[in-house]
Amino acid sequence: MPRVAGEPGLAGWVESVMPGWWGHLAAAVGPGGDARIDMDGLLGVVDRLPAMRAETTATADVMFDAVDDNRDGRISRTEHRRLIDAWHGRPVDTADVFDHLDQDGDGCLSRSEFAFLWTQFWTSDDPGDPGNLMCGPLGTEEA
Repeated sequence: MPRVAGEPGLAGWVESVMPGWWGHLAAAVGPGGDARIDMDGLLGVVDRLPAMRAETTATADVMFDAVDDNRDGRISRTEHRRLIDAWHGRPVDTADVFDHLDQDGDGCLSRSEFAFLWTQFWTSDDPGDPGNLMCGPLGTEEA
Protein backbone atom coordinates (compact mmCIF):
# COMPACT_ATOMS: atom_id res chain seq x y z
CA MET A 1 0.00 0.00 0.00
CA PRO A 2 1.41 3.41 -0.91
CA ARG A 3 0.89 4.84 2.56
CA VAL A 4 3.20 2.28 4.19
CA ALA A 5 6.20 3.22 2.07
CA GLY A 6 5.67 6.93 2.65
CA GLU A 7 5.48 6.82 6.43
CA PRO A 8 8.49 5.59 8.40
CA GLY A 9 6.41 5.12 11.59
CA LEU A 10 3.80 2.98 9.85
CA ALA A 11 6.47 1.11 7.90
CA GLY A 12 8.22 0.35 11.19
CA TRP A 13 4.98 -0.94 12.70
CA VAL A 14 4.34 -3.16 9.68
CA GLU A 15 7.91 -4.43 9.91
CA SER A 16 7.50 -5.20 13.62
CA VAL A 17 4.15 -7.02 13.37
CA MET A 18 4.27 -8.85 10.06
CA PRO A 19 7.50 -10.81 10.68
CA GLY A 20 5.68 -12.51 13.54
CA TRP A 21 3.79 -14.40 10.89
CA TRP A 22 7.07 -15.70 9.52
CA GLY A 23 7.93 -17.10 12.95
CA HIS A 24 4.68 -19.05 12.95
CA LEU A 25 5.33 -20.22 9.41
CA ALA A 26 8.86 -21.30 10.30
CA ALA A 27 7.47 -23.25 13.25
CA ALA A 28 5.09 -25.01 10.85
CA VAL A 29 8.08 -26.16 8.82
CA GLY A 30 9.59 -27.58 11.99
CA PRO A 31 13.18 -28.18 12.99
CA GLY A 32 15.43 -29.54 10.31
CA GLY A 33 13.32 -28.03 7.54
CA ASP A 34 14.95 -26.17 4.69
CA ALA A 35 13.26 -22.89 5.79
CA ARG A 36 11.01 -22.94 2.74
CA ILE A 37 7.34 -22.34 3.37
CA ASP A 38 5.15 -24.42 1.12
CA MET A 39 1.38 -24.32 0.77
CA ASP A 40 0.95 -27.06 3.38
CA GLY A 41 2.98 -25.03 5.88
CA LEU A 42 0.98 -21.91 5.16
CA LEU A 43 -2.33 -23.74 5.49
CA GLY A 44 -1.09 -25.32 8.72
CA VAL A 45 -0.66 -21.84 10.20
CA VAL A 46 -4.01 -20.69 8.82
CA ASP A 47 -5.62 -23.69 10.56
CA ARG A 48 -4.15 -22.44 13.86
CA LEU A 49 -5.28 -18.83 13.45
CA PRO A 50 -8.54 -19.25 15.42
CA ALA A 51 -6.36 -19.81 18.49
CA MET A 52 -4.10 -16.87 17.61
CA ARG A 53 -6.53 -13.98 18.13
CA ALA A 54 -3.93 -11.51 19.40
CA GLU A 55 -1.70 -12.02 16.35
CA THR A 56 -4.62 -11.78 13.95
CA THR A 57 -5.95 -8.62 15.61
CA ALA A 58 -2.46 -7.06 15.49
CA THR A 59 -2.31 -7.60 11.75
CA ALA A 60 -5.83 -6.12 11.42
CA ASP A 61 -4.65 -2.92 13.12
CA VAL A 62 -1.59 -2.71 10.86
CA MET A 63 -3.65 -3.36 7.74
CA PHE A 64 -6.28 -0.80 8.77
CA ASP A 65 -3.62 1.89 9.11
CA ALA A 66 -2.05 0.88 5.80
CA VAL A 67 -5.37 0.96 3.95
CA ASP A 68 -6.72 4.17 5.53
CA ASP A 69 -4.95 6.40 3.00
CA ASN A 70 -6.56 9.66 4.08
CA ARG A 71 -6.15 8.88 7.81
CA ASP A 72 -9.74 9.66 8.67
CA GLY A 73 -10.11 6.56 10.84
CA ARG A 74 -12.45 4.87 8.36
CA ILE A 75 -12.00 2.59 5.36
CA SER A 76 -13.99 3.87 2.39
CA ARG A 77 -15.19 1.82 -0.55
CA THR A 78 -12.31 3.22 -2.64
CA GLU A 79 -9.69 2.43 0.01
CA HIS A 80 -11.07 -1.11 0.36
CA ARG A 81 -10.95 -1.51 -3.42
CA ARG A 82 -7.22 -0.69 -3.32
CA LEU A 83 -6.75 -3.40 -0.68
CA ILE A 84 -8.43 -5.97 -2.92
CA ASP A 85 -6.41 -4.94 -5.98
CA ALA A 86 -3.16 -5.06 -3.97
CA TRP A 87 -4.10 -8.48 -2.53
CA HIS A 88 -4.65 -9.89 -6.01
CA GLY A 89 -1.85 -7.93 -7.67
CA ARG A 90 -4.24 -6.68 -10.31
CA PRO A 91 -7.61 -4.93 -10.60
CA VAL A 92 -10.47 -7.21 -9.57
CA ASP A 93 -14.18 -6.73 -10.13
CA THR A 94 -15.41 -6.27 -6.58
CA ALA A 95 -19.10 -6.21 -7.53
CA ASP A 96 -21.05 -5.58 -4.32
CA VAL A 97 -18.42 -6.90 -1.89
CA PHE A 98 -18.21 -3.67 0.09
CA ASP A 99 -21.99 -3.63 0.60
CA HIS A 100 -21.72 -7.04 2.29
CA LEU A 101 -18.86 -5.87 4.50
CA ASP A 102 -20.49 -2.56 5.48
CA GLN A 103 -23.15 -4.21 7.60
CA ASP A 104 -24.35 -0.99 9.24
CA GLY A 105 -24.65 0.72 5.84
CA ASP A 106 -22.78 3.89 6.84
CA GLY A 107 -20.52 3.80 3.77
CA CYS A 108 -17.30 2.94 5.59
CA LEU A 109 -15.61 0.40 7.82
CA SER A 110 -14.56 1.50 11.29
CA ARG A 111 -11.44 0.09 12.92
CA SER A 112 -13.55 -2.35 14.97
CA GLU A 113 -15.60 -3.45 11.94
CA PHE A 114 -12.40 -3.95 9.95
CA ALA A 115 -10.79 -5.96 12.78
CA PHE A 116 -13.87 -8.19 13.08
CA LEU A 117 -14.00 -8.80 9.33
CA TRP A 118 -10.21 -9.31 9.03
CA THR A 119 -10.28 -11.86 11.85
CA GLN A 120 -13.27 -13.58 10.28
CA PHE A 121 -11.42 -13.69 6.95
CA TRP A 122 -8.53 -15.60 8.53
CA THR A 123 -10.53 -17.82 10.88
CA SER A 124 -13.93 -18.63 9.38
CA ASP A 125 -14.69 -21.63 7.22
CA ASP A 126 -18.24 -20.40 6.54
CA PRO A 127 -18.43 -18.85 3.04
CA GLY A 128 -21.53 -16.97 4.21
CA ASP A 129 -19.55 -14.95 6.76
CA PRO A 130 -19.04 -11.44 5.36
CA GLY A 131 -15.39 -11.36 6.45
CA ASN A 132 -14.60 -14.00 3.86
CA LEU A 133 -15.16 -11.29 1.25
CA MET A 134 -12.54 -9.02 2.84
CA CYS A 135 -10.01 -9.56 0.05
CA GLY A 136 -12.50 -9.82 -2.78
CA PRO A 137 -15.32 -11.96 -4.05
CA LEU A 138 -15.12 -15.67 -3.34
CA GLY A 139 -14.04 -17.71 -6.34
CA THR A 140 -11.93 -14.90 -7.84
CA GLU A 141 -9.34 -16.67 -9.95
CA GLU A 142 -5.81 -15.38 -10.27
CA ALA A 143 -4.85 -14.44 -13.81
